[in-house]
Amino acid sequence: MKETLRYLAGIAGPSGYGSNSTAEQVIQDYACSGPPHLTAIITGATSGIGVETARALAKKGLRIVIPARDLKKADELKEVIREESPKAEIVIFETDISSFVSVRRFCSGFLALGLPLNILINNAGIYSQKLEFSEDKIEMTFATNYLGHFLLTELLLEKMIETAEQTGIQGRIINLSSAIHSWVRRDAFCFSKMLYPGNYDGTSAYSQSKLANILHVKEIATKLKARNARVTMNAVHPGIVKTGIMRDSYKGFITDSLYLIASKLLKSTSQGASTTCYVALSPQTEGVSGKYFADCNEINCSALANDGLEARKLWMQTHALLQRYLYPPPTQHVLLCD
Repeated sequence: MKETLRYLAGIAGPSGYGSNSTAEQVIQDYACSGPPHLTAIITGATSGIGVETARALAKKGLRIVIPARDLKKADELKEVIREESPKAEIVIFETDISSFVSVRRFCSGFLALGLPLNILINNAGIYSQKLEFSEDKIEMTFATNYLGHFLLTELLLEKMIETAEQTGIQGRIINLSSAIHSWVRRDAFCFSKMLYPGNYDGTSAYSQSKLANILHVKEIATKLKARNARVTMNAVHPGIVKTGIMRDSYKGFITDSLYLIASKLLKSTSQGASTTCYVALSPQTEGVSGKYFADCNEINCSALANDGLEARKLWMQTHALLQRYLYPPPTQHVLLCD
């Protein structure tokens, strides 16, 4: 009850920010030190809180790299950012984050540019009321929200570690999650069923993907610490934001009129992007890794999301899956002798 009242009142937490804080309010307090250009990759930057995240970071002088499925939307965003920040450097790649081949192609293209990589924001996400499959024949919500970002992180992690070593500036990886991750029961969190569900439920698929994103953070943070790498990884809950995902996910639960009333309590996209920007730039999050943030403050995630063994198990299952898809065993040729 106390947390609900704090949220509704917009009362600031220990960070000095709260639920009413916007991305622009957060970034204006932080100067980007070091090289003239920090580089940030932001998935899902062409809609919702991704747009606000890209706009805010560009205003701070960051080079923004946008892997986008819709190039028209990406070009429109580029123009919007350039109007506000004429010197902004925006790099666009056509990418489908749900496709393993497309993600690998993006990473190859980005690495070929020879740019540093300081910040990776795994922001893209979908909610689907009906069962759909990716081109890899995997359930679309899980492929987009979790698997694509897992592969993206794996392929770019060494570049981030290298950049941090060369510049002395800590790299930061951020996974977008949701408070809805806590709805997942341990006995319902089954890797094979998330890949190829029998009885599909959109809310369950979405909540499971968001739980997977936190477990991903926990395991990678552990691996980075073991390597003494100057890269951190954290998860954020943007809040309940007025976005397309929210409009899609509420259907079937409440009427349009009730949604209209409830929407008055929802965050704006700028407020939704504030926690991402806080974790990406704040000196207060320097060295903080494996944590979960909401309203620009560290909070507790569910017990299941905090389970190190579950995080390790999910990483191993995901890694094995990607190995099978990306590096299939060679075809065996049988030589027939007379």
